[in-house]
Amino acid sequence: MNKPLVIIAVILGILFIAAGVVYFMTPARYLPGFFPGFDRSLMTHHYKHGIGSILLGVACFVFAWFQSGKKKHASPEEEKNG
Repeated sequence: MNKPLVIIAVILGILFIAAGVVYFMTPARYLPGFFPGFDRSLMTHHYKHGIGSILLGVACFVFAWFQSGKKKHASPEEEKNG
């Protein structure tokens, strides 16, 4: 198990999902200035940004899940041949 990589992936997953919720709940005018899609003249929500951010967060969780699983050991035949 690659523990530091799993921890980083989980933290990024939480941040991406939180950003996705912000995109759904906040109009573009009131987004933080460092968020992509910030625009003072718009009162619309950036739903596509929110969906993308949530999908990235879920992908980070899936990556962490696969990285934290048990490693498959080679069978004696595979060790002999390879």
